[in-house]
Amino acid sequence: MIKVLIADDQELIRQSLQIVLGVEKDLEVLDSVSNGVEVIRSVRKEKPDVILMDIRMPEMDGVVCTRIIKENYPDIKIIILTTFDDDEYVFNALKYGASGYLLKGISTRELAEDIRKVYHGTALINEDIASKVLKLFSRMAQSNLAIQVEEDQTASLKPSEKQMIALVGRGMSNKEIAGKLNLSEGTVRNGLSVILSKLGLRDRTQLAIWAVQTGTAGLYFEDERK
Repeated sequence: MIKVLIADDQELIRQSLQIVLGVEKDLEVLDSVSNGVEVIRSVRKEKPDVILMDIRMPEMDGVVCTRIIKENYPDIKIIILTTFDDDEYVFNALKYGASGYLLKGISTRELAEDIRKVYHGTALINEDIASKVLKLFSRMAQSNLAIQVEEDQTASLKPSEKQMIALVGRGMSNKEIAGKLNLSEGTVRNGLSVILSKLGLRDRTQLAIWAVQTGTAGLYFEDERK
């Protein structure tokens, strides 16, 4: 059972999400709250697996709340759910560790499936804003907000680990990476944990950003030379 927390300042949206997710047999809505302060309070009590987090909420917005939650509960997955297609919000939410950014117009069927994907380790970005996010990531190489990794940390990477990083940078899921490299999903999952430890990175999103910054995402494979 995937335990879900809903955070949105509009009561109608909270109620609607509770209803549509409540019919999913493998999803359980633990709580619904109206601002970031209440999110933190609920997380301490309920320990959700996934949080659906609105960006613009009173008292504490979704970006600040995401940072606090990921610093204290790194295993909790956060999906930013919003009507706002805004560069700064997209960038900061992902920078602080959100696993996905979806617009509120998404269908209920897609939302339930995306919750499952995020729970199992896939990063999600709505296709309407994916190109914008990729441009932001690319520009980060010229900014002081770029993900910093020391040279001695990258020196310890094996060729197979660089391949995994490249595929993460291309937005592939563990399942897709496993298929590409002829590995099991468990091997990929364990391999990425080792890579994050070697590079001193917090999560898959930071790894993807670093892969784009450094050009590692452009690493080609034998079958791509043909």
